Amino acid sequence: MAMNHLRTLRGIVNVKEVIGIVGRRTFAAAGGKAKKGSKGGAAGDAAKASILSKEVKSTTVVGANILKDGADPKVLPDSEYPDWLWHLVDKKPALSELRRKNIETLPYGDLKRFVKLDNRARIKENNSLKAKN
Repeated sequence: MAMNHLRTLRGIVNVKEVIGIVGRRTFAAAGGKAKKGSKGGAAGDAAKASILSKEVKSTTVVGANILKDGADPKVLPDSEYPDWLWHLVDKKPALSELRRKNIETLPYGDLKRFVKLDNRARIKENNSLKAKN
């Protein structure tokens, strides 16, 4: 269809000019304001976030609600959360630290991590050797 139009325009104008006009990509003008009630305005979201008071921010987990009709969950005291939750942020030992320790005395979790990291390092080394050949 487009080729038929180009053939008819060939006698009138240069084809390169037509392709340049038709195929030109344009962008939206910068600094345009979104209309009130329009979809997708990030400026409206920023205004809502600044309205929340410090009291609300410290007592609720803002933005954690995933349900349409639900509310943001409240922050509970530390005693209400399970013990394992506080260990999620603990720093895990690197492979170099695990290699320095005696493998036979490592706890199960560290031994499992050592095997995983060691296998990963060996795979990377083998891949780099194969890439050089």
